[in-house]
Amino acid sequence: MSLKLTFLGTGTSQGIPVIGSDHPVCKSEDPRDKRLRSSVLISWESGNIVIDCGPDFRQQILRNPVDHLDAILLTHEHADHTMGLDDIRPFFFRQGDIHFYASTRVFSSLTRRFDYIFDPNFNYPGIPEITQHNIEKNLTFQINDLTVLPVEVDHAGMPVFGFRMRNLAYVTDIKSITSDQKALLMDCEVLVLNALRHEPHHSHLSLNEAITLAKELRAKRTYFTHISHTLGFHKEIQESLPAHMFLAYDALTVTL
Repeated sequence: MSLKLTFLGTGTSQGIPVIGSDHPVCKSEDPRDKRLRSSVLISWESGNIVIDCGPDFRQQILRNPVDHLDAILLTHEHADHTMGLDDIRPFFFRQGDIHFYASTRVFSSLTRRFDYIFDPNFNYPGIPEITQHNIEKNLTFQINDLTVLPVEVDHAGMPVFGFRMRNLAYVTDIKSITSDQKALLMDCEVLVLNALRHEPHHSHLSLNEAITLAKELRAKRTYFTHISHTLGFHKEIQESLPAHMFLAYDALTVTL
């Protein structure tokens, strides 16, 4: 069974171009420099799942169409990873409840921000309904015939989930990771990591930090995502990367 990974978005919280910015990358005409908020679609013979459902979700699915979603996995509750939740409605109208997988903390946050979805007393017609699956680190769960392992990383004091599915691992918004969780990410065929910018950042890996971690984890291929405009032009950064490491871009597909 092969897996197909599609990068729905590869930008950081503001996306690229940033509103009102005169930065050269924001004015680039290279389509690889135009980045929606970070999310991926993972497809295989019997399913489709999306990791993170940010404010660009509608645009991303229109650009990379699928007619059925088996699940949405959430890494954490920050707005750039969750604020597209209402746009699941077309899937709900076609297929019924949408299965969401996230930590108890993330669901608590969503309940406050999307009370009309989670409050059983809110009966307005047309709201989407979800089936809530609380997940924990190190405990696998099944989506159809695909086994998913949540791996916990640190995002400036906030626990965030990455996910490993066979030889694919998707890890974003990481600043650090403990040795026991590193062991769960070793020797992937494809590894995805965030690489925000060149300079150190309090809650994200810099490019050099991401390269160092990728080498330690011994992935055959590594793709960097959650990219800021300050990292630079895609073409120039790609030319500077080590072998078997790649700067991801929106709509890029990778098959395992």
